[in-house]
Amino acid sequence: MVKRPVIKDVARKAGVSVPTVSRVLRDAQYVSDEKRARVLEAIDDLGFRPSAAARALVSREPKLIAVIAGNTSRYGYAETIRGIEESARAAGYIVSITVVEASDDQTVDRAIKLVLDQPLAGVIVLKFDPPGVAALRRLPPSIPMVAVSGVRENGVPQVLMDEADAAAEAVLYLLGLGHNTVHHVRVPPSRKEDGRTAGWRRALRQRGATVPSVIDATWDPASGRDIGHQLASDSSVTAVFCGNDEIAIGVMRGLADRGKTVPRDISVVGFDDHPLAQMWIPALTTVNQNFHKLGEQAYELLDAVMSGEQVHRHITQRPTLVIRDSTAPPRPGSKPTSPKPTTPAT
Repeated sequence: MVKRPVIKDVARKAGVSVPTVSRVLRDAQYVSDEKRARVLEAIDDLGFRPSAAARALVSREPKLIAVIAGNTSRYGYAETIRGIEESARAAGYIVSITVVEASDDQTVDRAIKLVLDQPLAGVIVLKFDPPGVAALRRLPPSIPMVAVSGVRENGVPQVLMDEADAAAEAVLYLLGLGHNTVHHVRVPPSRKEDGRTAGWRRALRQRGATVPSVIDATWDPASGRDIGHQLASDSSVTAVFCGNDEIAIGVMRGLADRGKTVPRDISVVGFDDHPLAQMWIPALTTVNQNFHKLGEQAYELLDAVMSGEQVHRHITQRPTLVIRDSTAPPRPGSKPTSPKPTTPAT
């Protein structure tokens, strides 16, 4: 393997000191024309390219924004990161992404060390899951930072999706169609209970409806399909609210496997408005979350924090209900039995 040239190699080839190379890189005036020419020639001969860290050290102005996330492949994470990266890049920053794969102390500390070893300007934490929550709590408070999530976090500036109110609106819509209650398939929460589940429960209680047990899915859409098989055999189920669109699509596939038609037999609502939600048959009723804008707002808030401005601790974005073809009133003539009240799973 060919060793990548570093600033010392440039200084050695040009016959100057490392500080002189640094002054040339930042275009300082107090370098002779002769030395500047030798340094530029050495840079060209060696193919030297200063790293982000080197440029930050030379300029003494860190230009790197670190994003910490528990995942980067799922739709909401990826779109939020895209919004952050595009906004930061337009402002002249480089964005690094560190994935925290689990919430145990050893994994979190290892990820945090990787972040802190970089020349940071600031940090944005995607607090959508337990690893994100754990990372936020272990970052030193001296670093400019912003959190992004659907649950309010005290003590740190945050861009927040009002998931609870949006979930409640979706459930009230289903109840308004005439469904006796709404079953809930949730995705793994970031803590004991996330906003989507809290809003679902609040809406049912507000209308005096029975609160069924929470049904837990994984992040894998195939788990939604398995749950759809189970729901198809339960005569009390006429409406289902899912924690995200991928799981909702899995549920609809599972219902179809067992001969159930959506929405004639069972109405299904998702959450997030994934690009595939409107392509599915039937097109999925869901809650639109503008993750790209969420990322833009996160960068704007961090920029204010880094500048030392007084900032609002919470910027709230309100998701919107998008009604499509997967929801309808209960089938005429059907008499669903009400499930017994239970304590929701935790």
